[in-house]
Amino acid sequence: MSQIITANDLKTRGVTAISDASSDGGEVFVSVRGKNRYVIIPVEKYNYFRECELDTAISETRNDIKKGKYHEESIEKHIKRITRLSKKYKKVQ
Repeated sequence: MSQIITANDLKTRGVTAISDASSDGGEVFVSVRGKNRYVIIPVEKYNYFRECELDTAISETRNDIKKGKYHEESIEKHIKRITRLSKKYKKVQ
């Protein structure tokens, strides 16, 4: 179950506050001025979430390749293309 600790509690009690709040292995929210601003999770959960992100990226890349949504070009042409896109993007902002 999720627990909440305040930023002040974290400041004064440090890692002990995190350990106490995460004794059940769940995430710990850090509240700053009454709003949840940060989440602390066990490293095992972080690694799992990271693997999920990477699996999703690989899946999206494979789908793009199947759909032909990629470029085959030299390094020089690639640099020119992304530089041109970068300048175009900066003008839009």
